[in-house]
Amino acid sequence: MTHTPLNEHAAIRALLLSLSLAGVLVGAAPNAWADSATNISAKQSSTSTPKRTQGDPWERVNRATYAFNDALDRMLARPAAKTYKAVTPTPVRNAFGNFLENLYYPIVIVNDALQLKLIDTASDTARFTVNSTVGIAGFFDPATRIGLKSHDQDFGHTLGYWGVPAGPYLVLPLFGPSDVRDAPGKVLVDRYATPSHYLKSTKEEYGITLMSLVDKRTTLLATDDSIRNAFDPYAFVRNAYVARRYYLVHDGKVMDETYDEPIGNLEPMAPPPNFAVTDTPVSVSIRPVVNADALTAPTQSSEAPGAP
Repeated sequence: MTHTPLNEHAAIRALLLSLSLAGVLVGAAPNAWADSATNISAKQSSTSTPKRTQGDPWERVNRATYAFNDALDRMLARPAAKTYKAVTPTPVRNAFGNFLENLYYPIVIVNDALQLKLIDTASDTARFTVNSTVGIAGFFDPATRIGLKSHDQDFGHTLGYWGVPAGPYLVLPLFGPSDVRDAPGKVLVDRYATPSHYLKSTKEEYGITLMSLVDKRTTLLATDDSIRNAFDPYAFVRNAYVARRYYLVHDGKVMDETYDEPIGNLEPMAPPPNFAVTDTPVSVSIRPVVNADALTAPTQSSEAPGAP
């Protein structure tokens, strides 16, 4: 067993802590919400404190955490991701992304089993086995070509499957958007299903985690402009996260009308002042609008062409 010196441990932890927000996904990761913190503070200073949204009772604290994550992302994670993308050929990035996805795929298998989805458990186990062997440690993805589809499962998904409510929306420092139900799995529980957690060398475990965060942040660069151009980047990210998690927890079996249920039902708009509903019938007269020029324009003759 190798032991990392204390000062080296501290340096590695500090670097990981700074770049962890790459997993901020849509909280500061899908991110590059470049001037989002400035925009939000400007809006809040020019208006009263934003009204708390149903389903987001901790909005004031969440917005502050979002701004913190965003600042770290702009300073560290996004530049690292852009550099990685610039210097690494696309085939190499794809292969390395496949390797990391396969490395963390046991999380999916474990949560398939916890949800008693036996068919998915067998399929995902076969997928992991094929990619780990034929796919050379997961750098290639032959499992998809033979029909073994990839699934998306985690501990928060498992809790939701068994009826645990999502709870209030929550932005975690470094980890990004979440909710009370998803937070334990995102921060702690799911890591116990990953092989890298059981490596004897702490340095190797931290190195793999760091590479995974940079790779994940690189895949999210394409979302930067959409978030930056949103009227309220915080609300944009929140709504996107809540809608996606609701869709995943219900395995995609969601009616179109229910996509906004995690945030809460919309309240009816109050009627204008002096508005009263009466039983008196209202008569409406409809009169066609005629262009004045049409009245003087010559009409085409209904007779056959050539008639005198």
